[in-house]
Amino acid sequence: MSLTDKNLDGHVAEHNQAQTSKDDTNAAISNEHNMTVRQSIRFWWKAIVFSFVISLAVVMEGYDTSLMNKFFAFDPFKNRFGDQKDADGNPLVSARWQTIILNGTQVGCILGLIINGYITEWIGYKKTMIVSMLAMIGAVFIPFFSTSLEMFLIGGIIQGLPWGVFQTLAISYAADLCPTHLRGYMTSWINMCWVIGGLLSTGILTGLMKNTTQWGYRIPFALQWIWPIPILVATLLCPESPWWLVRQGRVEEAKAAIASLTTPSAGIEFDLDSHIEMMVVTNAFEKEVSAGTNYWHLFRGSDLHRTEISAMAFVTQALCGVPFMGFGTQFMQGTGISQDDSFHLTIGQDCLGLVGCFIAWWIMTRFGRRSMYLIGLSVISLILLIVGFIGLAPETNKSASMAGGILIILMIFSFQLSIGPICYTLAAEIPSSQLRVKTVALSRATYNSIVFVTNTIMPKMVGKNEWNWGAKGGFFWAGIAVLFIIWGYFRLPESHGLTYSELDLLFEHKVSSRQFSREKADLLKPSLTEKAMQSEKQAAVERTESTA
Repeated sequence: MSLTDKNLDGHVAEHNQAQTSKDDTNAAISNEHNMTVRQSIRFWWKAIVFSFVISLAVVMEGYDTSLMNKFFAFDPFKNRFGDQKDADGNPLVSARWQTIILNGTQVGCILGLIINGYITEWIGYKKTMIVSMLAMIGAVFIPFFSTSLEMFLIGGIIQGLPWGVFQTLAISYAADLCPTHLRGYMTSWINMCWVIGGLLSTGILTGLMKNTTQWGYRIPFALQWIWPIPILVATLLCPESPWWLVRQGRVEEAKAAIASLTTPSAGIEFDLDSHIEMMVVTNAFEKEVSAGTNYWHLFRGSDLHRTEISAMAFVTQALCGVPFMGFGTQFMQGTGISQDDSFHLTIGQDCLGLVGCFIAWWIMTRFGRRSMYLIGLSVISLILLIVGFIGLAPETNKSASMAGGILIILMIFSFQLSIGPICYTLAAEIPSSQLRVKTVALSRATYNSIVFVTNTIMPKMVGKNEWNWGAKGGFFWAGIAVLFIIWGYFRLPESHGLTYSELDLLFEHKVSSRQFSREKADLLKPSLTEKAMQSEKQAAVERTESTA
């Protein structure tokens, strides 16, 4: 055979390979689109269960992190660790120490987040979760045996390390496991886990309110040891993320992982080989168009816009007025509501928020991410304005104080209907699969950094010995919420119903944020396989050169 014939045969084989890859990828994308939500639940129910189990770590974290906020308004804790007194001579923890302890926890979380961006990509999701959970078991001993505010600070920093891992790992794992139609549900489930954790902490503190001994605050810490063991056992039974396996070049293991996540059912079209080919092609496409896989690559090319959206999603949660949520009990007490009533109102707030999370799942099937973000923020900003005007009433007006507390509860309900769940979904599904863990880690670290600010100003806003703004703080947060509405209108794309491959195409071709759609993605699909083949060629050349 002549050299010309060999070259011709090579081009034909290459063309056939490209065509097969293209057909398989398009078939897998079409199958994912055509599968209804009900069919997806039936076919991918194991993925739902495994995502649910890993996400329980966030319930534990939500419980843990909300304890300190509520301890500052908890009599047994204030009686033991209060370093100041209010005008009536009752002990309280100063705004200074509240800020120091809460910010110390954020330092630990940020370190855990950044480290996790490397650890998870190195050893995988399962091993990272196991190591972090074991570290969490040991870290709980510090706050349990604390005898001073300084010890709580040290405990917060050390506990923050595994908390930072949980914040990133749970949401990224859910995004990796679930198909397009389930992605929104299981990533937003992370938000529900936070709500459940906060509800548990409030309920337990309410039950211990009459316990004036040291066990009034030690028992809630001891309960943290209940969570890790069942989560560890369940993690051992979970499959590794198939997207992570594909990125490691372990395609056959990824195929086995997908097989363990699916349940073949009559009437549901699914080709395992085509699905894996779509993942391989998507990974190859991202390698071709991405600058790299380190943190600094998040700010290059199309990944810059994706990083911006993911980070802004979390920053919105921190600055849209939700700081009132973390300090709700203390705020209500500042308006004249008793400790008993304020904790009971907080329980009602958390329960209503949980109901809002469930309703948000239904809303997701009717509206897109962009609509939920913009409408939710608009409602929240309006409520905050009303709360601000209520704050202008004299302190002797108890009806106004109660109305302010009720409106804050309504604001939290609106938050859980929209911004709360949808921001988790946006942060998880917008990044490329190559950079998802690092993007979520950096975005969540940005959130925690912003919380430094809110942890500094919120104790002063609600503190009786500080600014004592009370409900008037609504004006401040309403103004910030309006800024996020403006950003969302111009910069937030609609990702509802788009596969990761289609999102890659739309971002890489710099499609306007207000024009993201399946129709736009369909026009760009030919370039997906072309870029993937270029990546494979380059990889083959590098392998040949290294062998030589």
